[in-house]
Amino acid sequence: MQAKHQNSPTLRDIVMLPDQVLIFLNYPSSLFHHFHSQHKIQCVYFLVNSSKTRFTHTPIEVNVVQPYEQIIRCPMHPHGYTISVATKSKDPIPTKDLFIHNWETLVYEALYDRDYTTIVFVKGLNLRPERLAEASKFQCVFGYDFKNPKFILSSEAVSVAQEIVRCRTPMSILSGQPQAQAHAIKVSIKINGGEIFPSIAKPSLEPYQNFPRQKAHKICLCTMLRNQARFLKEWVMYHGKVGIQRWFIYDNNSDDDIEKVIGILQSIGYNITRHLWPWVKTQEAGFAHCALRARSSCEWVGFIDVDEFFNIRGGGTLNKVIKLYSKVKNLGEIRTRCYSFGPSGLKKVPREGVTVGYTCRLLGSERHKSIIRPDALNQSLINVVHHFHLRTPFVAIELEKGVMAINHYKYQVWEVFKEKFYRRVSAFVADWQEENNVGSKDRAPGVGTKAVEPKDWSNRFCEVKDMRLRNWVLRNFRDRRTHLLPWEPEFEPHFKRRRRRKNIDRL
Repeated sequence: MQAKHQNSPTLRDIVMLPDQVLIFLNYPSSLFHHFHSQHKIQCVYFLVNSSKTRFTHTPIEVNVVQPYEQIIRCPMHPHGYTISVATKSKDPIPTKDLFIHNWETLVYEALYDRDYTTIVFVKGLNLRPERLAEASKFQCVFGYDFKNPKFILSSEAVSVAQEIVRCRTPMSILSGQPQAQAHAIKVSIKINGGEIFPSIAKPSLEPYQNFPRQKAHKICLCTMLRNQARFLKEWVMYHGKVGIQRWFIYDNNSDDDIEKVIGILQSIGYNITRHLWPWVKTQEAGFAHCALRARSSCEWVGFIDVDEFFNIRGGGTLNKVIKLYSKVKNLGEIRTRCYSFGPSGLKKVPREGVTVGYTCRLLGSERHKSIIRPDALNQSLINVVHHFHLRTPFVAIELEKGVMAINHYKYQVWEVFKEKFYRRVSAFVADWQEENNVGSKDRAPGVGTKAVEPKDWSNRFCEVKDMRLRNWVLRNFRDRRTHLLPWEPEFEPHFKRRRRRKNIDRL
């Protein structure tokens, strides 16, 4: 029986999100890279205190996140039932003594930083946006089992803000532990006078060290998305044309074949990677995580959504824009105004893409988005509405409207816009269904809190006709023979035929 257990996957953690369940599955070293595929895994639901009465469901998604770990996303189970997973035709993996975590209070991610601190991402602190908390009230705890105080290391917090706690890393961890032991260490936080927060966070094994002086990429992009695969090609290809060299995609529980689209983009030369980020309403924390990951390879990083496009007035590239302002001493952040586009009279998703299909917008700008130097970030990693707090002596500037703007295709055809009613990704922006902040700029005026299409939706948010980006895209991307854009569905077969002809010519 022991040998069988050693050669079978085990459950590490279960987390109850508001609309689904995350199950973390650990594999032994004997099964390295031999993961079960989605069609061989079942979500198993059974009555509490009874393993006999049960039913199964196909997982929503199965993802590999570590060399020995998968995350299984299962539909929420009915009241009175509990959950496990099983490979088909086999019994469910035992969940005895396994604590099922509530997402509302949880330490969910952690990183060792290069300054000998540990960065801890935690849900449930309920701190105010853009405000520092009193760090002396917090401490981090490291250990294998937080129920056993003999095997817990504690360290003081250095900074606390929003959902991020930064603590000193204990010297015994810095001095190096055997890899098997280090991999098992979890980190959590404790507020003075309170209990240790539940945690599933295992910090990465290697601190960030030996940063190259010359970064591999001048400008990178980071975004967080959910079910935006059909828009990703246009967004990546466009920004590649204006100077982006590397893309970090933080996937917030998509189930729309995003891996396939990313694979296609990678196959034609785009440096793009997907990072699974299943945590609900944690965009600010995810952006901080991305900034840390990008810091070793990217001189500048932009933080925009997949429906937002840098519109460089007069042509040119982002590199030229940055160079234009490089004389500003200690420049750490470039802020760009956003202009929101409406459905532009359309009732169906434009096949030629958003940059060509939507041509009518609101007159005034709404907020701004940023390109930042990741080395310039404040230790707290505070960021709200896509801009960060900088450390001294770095400064931010806001671009003049005539240099560059962002076309934000915020109010698209109703088929697309209604998906936003499901959930917003920001921790500080209310979901559409909620009655909070009804007058906020983050909401569509006059839509309310129900996903019901207004009769005049296709003609709303149209105050100024703006064709500049549309015309630039058509000049620079449209195929001269077929008149297709490279992200149109019909273009892919044409592209494959053309590539085959080139290979034949080489022979």
